[in-house]
Amino acid sequence: MHINYTGDLTGPQPYASFLNDSLGDASGSVLPLGHDYPAEFQHMVHAHWRGFRTPPIYHRAGIYIAFCVLMTLNIFGNGLVIWIFSTSKSLRTPSNLLILNLAVFDLFMASNMPHYLINATLGYIAGGEMGCDIYALNGGISGMGASITNAFIAFDRYKTISNPIDGRLSYGQILMCIIFTWLWATPFSVLPLFQIWGRYLPEGFLTTCTFDYLTNTDENRLFVRTIFVWSYAIPMTVIIVSYYKLFTHVRTHEQMLAEQAKKMNVKSLSANQNNDSMSVELKIAKAALIIYMLFVLAWTPYSVVALIGCFGEQQLITPFVSMLPMLACKSVSCLDPWVYATSHPKYRLELERRLPWLGIREKQTGTGATGGQESVASVSGDTLAMSVQN
Repeated sequence: MHINYTGDLTGPQPYASFLNDSLGDASGSVLPLGHDYPAEFQHMVHAHWRGFRTPPIYHRAGIYIAFCVLMTLNIFGNGLVIWIFSTSKSLRTPSNLLILNLAVFDLFMASNMPHYLINATLGYIAGGEMGCDIYALNGGISGMGASITNAFIAFDRYKTISNPIDGRLSYGQILMCIIFTWLWATPFSVLPLFQIWGRYLPEGFLTTCTFDYLTNTDENRLFVRTIFVWSYAIPMTVIIVSYYKLFTHVRTHEQMLAEQAKKMNVKSLSANQNNDSMSVELKIAKAALIIYMLFVLAWTPYSVVALIGCFGEQQLITPFVSMLPMLACKSVSCLDPWVYATSHPKYRLELERRLPWLGIREKQTGTGATGGQESVASVSGDTLAMSVQN
C-alpha cells in the first residue's frame, strides 16, 4: 500500500510506504512525513521517510517530554562532575581527568537538546542545512568522543589494578589520551559536514539529524562500515579486552592469596575485612558489567539501525524506531555521571560536604589496626581503584 500524495514536493518522491499510525488532514487524506517542511528544505528529506505517514501527536509529545527530562538530568549530573572534580584537590588525579573528559563530552551532547526542542516545536530543522549540520556535528563529536573515552577508562583501570605501583598512567600520558579522544572524534564528524565522505540528513520525525545510512550506494555503504568499526567496534574491543584482563588478573591474585592463607593456616591475608560477603572478584565483575552494558545500551541500537538501513530491510526502520537509538545515547550521557562518578567515595564525600541537601551520607572508613601495606581492590564506578594503604 502506497501513499497517494500529490502535493507540491520539490524533494524526492516516496519509493515505498511502510505505514504506521498517522495523522490526516480535515478531509481525511493521508499526510506523508515531511509534507509540512518549508519548500526550501524539502530536498533535505530522504525518500525513505516520505513513505511514512506523519507520526501521531502522542509520539512526538513523548519524545519532547523525554528530551526535557534528559536535558535537565544531563546538565545537572555532568555539571556537578565538572564542578566537583575540577575544584577539589583530592580528586585531581590522572585517572579522574578521564572522568572529567567524559563529563565534558556528555555535556557537549546536551548542547543540541535545546536545538531539538526548537525543531520539534517548528516541525522541521531550524536553520535548514546549516542547522542540520550543526546538530549532527555535535552529536558525532560527543558520541564518538565519549565512546573512545570509555575505552581509555577501561584501559586505565586495567593498568592501575594489574600494576598499582608502576602501571598508573601519568598526568602527561592521560593528557595525551584526552587529546587523542578529541582527535578520534573529529574525522568522521567533519567529513560528512563538508560532504567529503558521507553527509548529514534529517531522520526519524525529521527533527533530528545524523549521518546518511539510507542511501544505497557503494560509497555510502563503505562509509557506514568504516564508521561502525571506528566508533563502535574498536572502542568495544578495547573495553572488553581491558575488563577481561582486569577480571582475570584479580581472579588470579585472589586465588594466590587464598592459597597462601591456606598454607599459613589463616582465614585471610587481607587486613580490611568487609561484612559484605561478596568477593573482590565479583565486585569488579559487577562494576565492569555495568560499564560494559552502558556502552552497549548507548551505541548498539544506533549501530543496528545504521547497518539495517544500509544493508538490510529498510522497511523495518520506521520514524519512531529510528528515534529510539538517539534516546538511548542521550539517556546514557545522563547516566554516566551517576554510575561512574557518584560511586567514587571521595566524590560522594565532596557532595556531602558541599551539597548536604542531596542527602548523601558517605561512610568514612579507617585504615585498619594493623600496619604494613595491603593491596585492596575497591570498586568505585568506573574507577576500580587498586589503592595501597599504610
